[in-house]
Order: sequence, then C-alpha cells, then structure tokens
Amino acid sequence: MIGRLMIGRRPLLVEGLTALGLVAAPFVLPPLGFAPDTVNQAVVWGLFGIGFDLLFGYTGLLSFGQSAFYGTGGFVAAYLLTKAIVSSVILGLVIGMIAAAAAGYLVGLIALRRTGIYFAMITVAIAETFFFLENSPLSAWTGGENGIPGVPAPSFDLFGIHYRVGTGWSMYGFLAICYFIGIVIALRIVRSPVGAILRAIRENPSRAAAVGHNVHGYKLTAFIIAAAYAGLAGGLLGVLQAFMPPEAFTFDTSGQLVMQTVIGGSGTLFGPLFGALVWLSLRDFLQAALNLGAAWKLALGLIFVLLVCFLRRGLIGGARDAIGFFTGRWQTGTADTIATPAPTAPMATVGPSRRPDETPFSGPVIEARGITKSFGGLVANRDINFSVNQGELRGVIGPNGAGKSTFFKMLTCELPPTSGRIVFHGRDITGMDITAVCHLGLTKSYQINQLFNRLTVGENVVIAALAERRGRFSLDFLRRIERVPGLATQVESTLSLVGLAARRDVPVAELAYGEKRRLEIGLALASSPSLLLLDEPLAGMSPRERAETVSLLKNIRRGRTLVVVDHDMDAIFELAERITVLHEGAVLAEGTPAEIQRNSLVQEAYLGGVAA
Repeated sequence: MIGRLMIGRRPLLVEGLTALGLVAAPFVLPPLGFAPDTVNQAVVWGLFGIGFDLLFGYTGLLSFGQSAFYGTGGFVAAYLLTKAIVSSVILGLVIGMIAAAAAGYLVGLIALRRTGIYFAMITVAIAETFFFLENSPLSAWTGGENGIPGVPAPSFDLFGIHYRVGTGWSMYGFLAICYFIGIVIALRIVRSPVGAILRAIRENPSRAAAVGHNVHGYKLTAFIIAAAYAGLAGGLLGVLQAFMPPEAFTFDTSGQLVMQTVIGGSGTLFGPLFGALVWLSLRDFLQAALNLGAAWKLALGLIFVLLVCFLRRGLIGGARDAIGFFTGRWQTGTADTIATPAPTAPMATVGPSRRPDETPFSGPVIEARGITKSFGGLVANRDINFSVNQGELRGVIGPNGAGKSTFFKMLTCELPPTSGRIVFHGRDITGMDITAVCHLGLTKSYQINQLFNRLTVGENVVIAALAERRGRFSLDFLRRIERVPGLATQVESTLSLVGLAARRDVPVAELAYGEKRRLEIGLALASSPSLLLLDEPLAGMSPRERAETVSLLKNIRRGRTLVVVDHDMDAIFELAERITVLHEGAVLAEGTPAEIQRNSLVQEAYLGGVAA
C-alpha cells in the first residue's frame, strides 16, 4: 500500500517493501493458486500499467491507444532479436523502448492538441491505425497475423558463469528485476518537481499554465514516458512467450490495461499490478473452474462494474480507506502527495519579482494603448488607454457589463486584443500567452477560485512557487522536490503572508470560503510578481472575511504594484490611490477616490445619480 506517509516522509520504505514483495511472491503466491505464467503476465501488465498510471492517474489523460506503443516496442525488439541484427536481448528491449517513445512523441504532438473525450478518441484512432499498419503494409517485418515467433530469452555472463533465463519462476526473476527498476524510476518521477506539476495539471491545467508552467510540454513528457514503459513491456511480452503476438496492437489490449488500472487503483503506481493479478486470476478461474468458455469476458465485465461501483478508488484506495476508518485516520484525498519541505533558511517576505534577467524600468509598469476587444459584432472594450505606475494600487470599478473581466483578461494575455497594444515594463507583450507573461512578472488572482482542489494548501503554493524557481519547463524528474533551492522559504513566507501557515496540510476542499480566497491570492503571490492583478478578491465574502481580506490587501501592497477590480465600493475607495471607471466597455473617468466620488458622470452611470 502506498500511503501519504510512505511517499512523502519515508520514500525508501516503498522501494524496500516492493523489493521484499517481489522476492516473496514465488513463495507466497503458488499456495494461493497462482501459476508462474499468470504471475509473469501480471508483472508485464504491471510494468505496462506504470506508464499508463503516470499518464492517467497522475496527469489526468485517459488514453485508449497505449496498445500502439506496446506493440511498437514489442515488434521492434522481436524483429531485431529474431533477425540477429542485435544479439543482446537487453539491448533489443532498450531499442524497442526508444522506438515506442519516439512513436509516443509523434502521436503526442497530434493527440495533445485536443483535451477530454476528443483526446481519448484520437488515441483510439491512432491505435487502430497502428494495428492496420502491422497487419498489412508492414506485415513483411511484423509477420502480420502470424506475429514473430522465436524471440530469444535473455542470457548473462556473471562471474565467468553463463546463465540463460528459462521459463516459469526463472523468467519471473528477470521480469521482477525489470519491474523493480521501472517502479523505482516512476517513484522518483512522482516525488520530483515534474511529478508535482503533473498532479497540478490533472487538477486544473488552466491554473497550472497561469502560474507559469508549460502545460503542453509536461503533458507531452508524460505521454512519452508512458509510451516508453509500454514499449519495454511489449518487448518483455515477446521474451516471456518466445513469440510476439499481433494481439498486442488491438484495442482489447488498451481496454484491458485501463480496466486493470481502475481495478487496482489509479494514481498509485502499484494499482495496475494488483489489478492485473485480479484480472488474470479471475480469467483463469472463470475459464477453467466454471467452464464459461468465451462467456468469461461477460462475467468479468460484470465483476468490473461491481468493483467500480463499490470501490471507486480501486483495491488499494479501498484498503487505505478501510485502514484509515478503523485506525481513526480517515483520508478522503488521493494516494499521492507533494512534499512541502520545511524552510531551511531565514524566512523572507515574498516580494516583487527579482529575476536575474529583469532590468530596472522607470516608466509605467503596464500600459494599454488603445486596446479594443470585439466578439463578432459585439464590442466588449473600446479604445482603452490605461497605465499604472510603480508601487501604485489602482482600483478598477464599473457596473455589471462594463467590460472589466474582458479588460483584465487582455492585460494578463488570456485574451488577445482585437486592436491596440499592451506594454509591460517597456516590452510589448501583445499576443503572448499567459504562461510567458507570468514569467515576466505579471500574474493575477481569479474572480472564481481556480485552485488545485485535491491537493493541500501547502501543495497548492508549492505548484505556484516551482514555476519561478525552475522556469516554465524543466525535466528534473530525478530530483527530489525538497532540493529545489529556495522553494521551502518561498512557500513558507507566502503561507505566512496570507495567514494560512497553520493550515498548510489541510486539503483545499476543507477550507472555508474566505480561506480559499486568501489562498487564491497566495498562488498569485508565490510567483513573486512585479505586478499583481486581483479580480474581485472580496466577492461573496461575509463581513468578517471581507475585513480580513482588506487587511491582507493593505499588507501585501507594501512594495508591490497592484490593480484591483471589485464591486465593493467602500473597499476600493479605502485601498486605491487612483481609480479607473469603466462603462459600456470604455474608460468613463479616472482620478483619486475623492475625484471619482464627486464625478457626476460616475454618479449617473454607476451610482444611479446618488451622491457618494
């Protein structure tokens, strides 16, 4: 079982227990009725499933096309070994894995252009294409419907002794070593900064991009890693059976992988292995003991439905919940966790961005020059000129439908203007994406909370802080997240600043609404922006929560440039040095709070003619 304590605080315990379990399996499983061939197949499926679980359980990408890479790796390795192009089985397996990873890169470039059901359907189409290629155009190399027989078993020379892997438990030893290496690498990945970002993408890809992560790059990375695991497992299938079957490319293979992962528990890495053991043992029981013949799939399908209905988090998740229930440590979150390291340096205030490439600039921090946004015939914003000076707190107000949200989205490059320019620190950022401008020092909090809901408070801030510490894309998936320089101090100071240090280990779902609003601001602060835009930070708050948040805004404005849009007139007049009023998509007035209060146009358009 993979618990939060084991992954987060005792990482070597997981590897030790895995090694112990693999060594004990040949002694424990046979008395339970498991044949060596069934266990060997389960190990191959488990290795296959590790990559799929990284893609589905950790990144949230459901692919029904993993059979394409399973077959690619298997047939490339089998062809090289049976034609004596490569004499080493290990080398053949590695080449097959690389070929599958290369195919995964090419497929990922296409499939990841879409999300959700469209992504899943593209992977189905790709898998069917690979199956057609194996059976027809490439049949001279793959054997077509006959597959590739005669795949050799590995052999080694150890201490002058030649050892050739046989069948049964002898083959199990080789497969178990491959599985152990695969699980160790996967555990390093999920404990790394890359693993943390993959979980953030699963929860909220839009917010992951907004805090500065290259979401497409990390999705493609997960897709390639999953393809590599599939390719290695496909090669091992050929070695196990001494024959590479064409069924490796079928949709049934992908579907079985998905079901085994769900049965065992997605997001656990070990779920596919346990799911495969259950699946294969039930298959053998239904076929042999009950003599169901081809009807075994129907019976197994019904069992799968029952397991999904009553164990929605799979066998591992169900076991964890049961243990938590009886020990009084009930957990409703996922199996994985992101380490939030304790600070190792004196705490510092999270301040404006101080990136090495940032040069001082004396003009306006941000300037909009005649920006207009049209949606077909509807003009949301019209010819807006707007600038904010260093250290200023600017308020933006306006009635509903005034165009405030669209204006904010253009400033943060979520929406490109139809015409006009946006200049940040003297640099034209018009047309950039939200991830790029975040790394320039411009970020925002959202009107509707955009948090990583299945993660804790501290883990949320870690995701945001990682973007500044590592850049928008970095493949440091073998480094532990605790070893990212300065991360601990930045996370702790951000939590202290927004008053959530005591709540760092609490799941976001358990926070009060006001705490979620403060965390929303904290995610923006964690990237140390030079300009922070706050979109209705007081929306929906009780009087007490409003007072706490106003106090927070007064605190974080020191040494920072802020732009705040909100409907709370009292708070804006109290906080802002200057106020911009939007009406019907254009700037109606701009001035100090006192000037805005006395402005007759504002009173007429916004306050209904009632004097402020």
